[in-house]
Amino acid sequence: MLEGTGILLALPVAGLAQAQGKPGIIGALFPFLIVLVIFYFLLIRPAQRQRKRQQAMLGALKTGDKVVTNGGLYGTIVALRGTIVQLRIAEQVKVEILRSHIAGPQQAPGEEPKG
Repeated sequence: MLEGTGILLALPVAGLAQAQGKPGIIGALFPFLIVLVIFYFLLIRPAQRQRKRQQAMLGALKTGDKVVTNGGLYGTIVALRGTIVQLRIAEQVKVEILRSHIAGPQQAPGEEPKG
């Protein structure tokens, strides 16, 4: 008779211990979800916006634009052929580079960078 009473008393006590002491899976994942949301708004979303602006700038390139390459070359676009851009970097000096290696438009001296 005591064994039966002990089992009956043990079940409700174990249920209370689980409900009060240990958080459920949602409580355990909540801090992780908060960190993911913070990373999204601080790192991922700004990087996506920057990538979209860069792609729009590269798509809008035309002959005669003055640009700067990722390597630091200043030049004027003289030809566009698919992913290849031909730049004039000096009189009678032309180089071909990938369109994706253009950093942006050339800034005038003393002008603040855009972005």
